[in-house]
Amino acid sequence: MSDLTLASIRCYPIKSLGGFSVKEAQLTDRGLEHDRRWMFVDEAGVFLSQRELAMMACLHTSALPDGFRITDMRDGSSLDLPWRISKGANLTTRIWDDSVDTLVGDVAWSQWLSDRVGRSVRLVFMPNATNRITDVRYAESLTSLSDGFPYLIVSQASLDDLNARLEEPVPMERFRPNLVITGGSAFQEDAWKKIAIGAVNFQLVKPCARCMIITTDQRTGQRGKEPLRTLATYRGDGEKVLFGMNAIGSTSGMIRAGDQVTVLS
Repeated sequence: MSDLTLASIRCYPIKSLGGFSVKEAQLTDRGLEHDRRWMFVDEAGVFLSQRELAMMACLHTSALPDGFRITDMRDGSSLDLPWRISKGANLTTRIWDDSVDTLVGDVAWSQWLSDRVGRSVRLVFMPNATNRITDVRYAESLTSLSDGFPYLIVSQASLDDLNARLEEPVPMERFRPNLVITGGSAFQEDAWKKIAIGAVNFQLVKPCARCMIITTDQRTGQRGKEPLRTLATYRGDGEKVLFGMNAIGSTSGMIRAGDQVTVLS
């Protein structure tokens, strides 16, 4: 499989908002640098995503020299934020079954975001002092505010296979991967256990079960039935529909778009 290449690297500074591509990325102890260190929570401190708020799909991020910009794709309005904060009210939040200590961002930021999505939300940040562990049934590693693991890996061939079955193809952004690999065959990633991207190793530990987010247009927030309906016909596993692989990786090092990918096991 010498033709395997890292085609793109995507970072999502705020959980469930649109991300952006980078040519290279620094790895940290909990995933790509800056990836999903922020998230929305409700009044009770429970995380919010596109599952509850489809309009989050309309908010896309882009990198700035000292932070990032959120742009509402519906009207072009924007908000600039820093990569990190060191001060703020402490808030214990909940993401799935995990309690996570966070810092609350500026109230003006939360108000702007609340106005965008039509619901009161608070924007919170995960500081370095907060350690969140992955599901130890599959791997023991730190992760950020991801659903469960620091990386999601998808092969372009897998999306090509799906799109060949759809009346209207869907873009890769529907699946929110961190790492997209070109070359090889559809769903090859299902069988991989360990790969090297350049000089950096990753372990693929669990298939990714998909939800309604992949049916959400990432520009308008409108939901449909595809591609979840078609995926269910050939990628079902009990009540789950699988696409992509969750992974953990080295806690340091650099990866670059164009790096060779080597299957180690």
